[in-house]
Amino acid sequence: MAQQVLVLNATYEPINVCSLQRAVVLVLKNKAEVLEKAARSIRSAAATHVHPLVIRLVYFVRVPRHESRRISRRAVFARDGYECQYCGVGTHLTLDHVIPRSRGGRSSWENVVTSCAPCNLRKGNRLPAEIGMHPRTKPRPPRPDVFISVAAPRQPNAWLPYLSRGGSILAAAPS
Repeated sequence: MAQQVLVLNATYEPINVCSLQRAVVLVLKNKAEVLEKAARSIRSAAATHVHPLVIRLVYFVRVPRHESRRISRRAVFARDGYECQYCGVGTHLTLDHVIPRSRGGRSSWENVVTSCAPCNLRKGNRLPAEIGMHPRTKPRPPRPDVFISVAAPRQPNAWLPYLSRGGSILAAAPS
């Protein structure tokens, strides 16, 4: 039971990825409903249950805004498309503070970008204007689906209608 299940809030917003076991427990306790299921089923000694791929919580749950979520290397890399924000290379990736910490820069979503090791070394502790190295895109907090892609790099096709693409948060919410 090591498979992952997409968890949607009551508003159909993707909020988490959980284990298959946790998803089955939520469904059995009537805390969630199954929206997408696999062709196979889960069997116990007493019953047969559906194999959930996507579940929706019955009650709305307040989740922290993505801006307040802790920064991680994997989340920054995913936000930046696994490319150096200075040259576009996708190898030897590190994190770079646009305004260096030695010059008062903070470790925030708006100040941390993906950088390849050579660009990071060349920039050093200088400001972008001093060396003429500016990030390709303005750093900002990631979209909520970035955290889903970090938790589950391989996403089943059944998840795709529920994940935001191109800014639309509720692609699959029923009318």
